[in-house]
Amino acid sequence: MAKRIETVDLCAYYRSTLAVADVSLTIEPKTITALIGPSGCGKSTYLRALNRMHEVIPGARVTGQVLLDDEDIYAPGVDPVNVRRSIGMVFQLPNPFPTMSIYDNVAAGLKLNGVRRRSVLDEAVERSLRSANLWTEVSGRLDRAGAGLSGGQQQRLCIARAIAVEPQVLLMDEPCSALDPISTLAIEDLMMELKDRFTIVIVTHNMQQASRVSDVTAFFTIESAGEPGRLIEVDDTQRLFTNPSQKRTEDYITGRFG
Repeated sequence: MAKRIETVDLCAYYRSTLAVADVSLTIEPKTITALIGPSGCGKSTYLRALNRMHEVIPGARVTGQVLLDDEDIYAPGVDPVNVRRSIGMVFQLPNPFPTMSIYDNVAAGLKLNGVRRRSVLDEAVERSLRSANLWTEVSGRLDRAGAGLSGGQQQRLCIARAIAVEPQVLLMDEPCSALDPISTLAIEDLMMELKDRFTIVIVTHNMQQASRVSDVTAFFTIESAGEPGRLIEVDDTQRLFTNPSQKRTEDYITGRFG
C-alpha cells in the first residue's frame, strides 16, 4: 500500500559540507512528485536521503526527520535494509545485474527476503514484468541475460525488480536521462500507471517531463556557489508551471537561469 513520506528540517551532509539544508516537504500517497532545479542543487542527494541511500557514502549523514506514515526511518534501531525494501529506487542508468537472467533480476529482492518457493517467485516475476509493461517482450526469454535488453527495456526491468518486493514508495533518479524519446515516453506512461499503487518521487532536469507526469513539483536551487541546496517552492504542477509564486522558480522554468 502506498504511504505518505515527509521530511522535517532535513539536512544532508558530505562530511562537514552541508549539501541540502532544512527541507520540509510532504509527499502524499499515490502521487508523482517531481524534484526540479539546476545541477548541484541537491535534488539527488535529497532523494537518496529518503531511503537511507545517502548514508552509504563514506562520511555522509542526515539530520532532521524522514517520516514514512509518521514513523521516522532514521530512528535508532531502524534497519536500513528494511527501509530500502519499503522505499525502492530506480537509478539514472539502467543497472540490471549483468550476470543474472531476466527472471533472476526480478526475483533477486524476493530471494534476499527469503522467498524460495518457485511458484511464488514465478507469480511475482510475471506480475512485476506485466506491471512494468515488459512481459510481452521478454516472456519467451526469461532465462537470457538482462544486460542483453535494450536501454529502455533494461530500465523497465529495473523498475520491475524494484516493485517486485512491493515497496510503498518508489524513488526515480532521472530514470529517462539515458534513454531515447520513445523509451522515455514508455517510462512516463509506466509511471502514470504505477502511481495507482505507489507513491512516486522523480528527479528530472526535463521540464516537459515534470509537467507531463507529476501531480506536484518541488523546485530546489542554490543561492550562490558553495551554498547548500534549498527547497524554494512546492505546488501543484500546473500551478507552479503557469503561475509560480517565487521569481527564482519562474526564472528557472522559463530558462532564464540554471
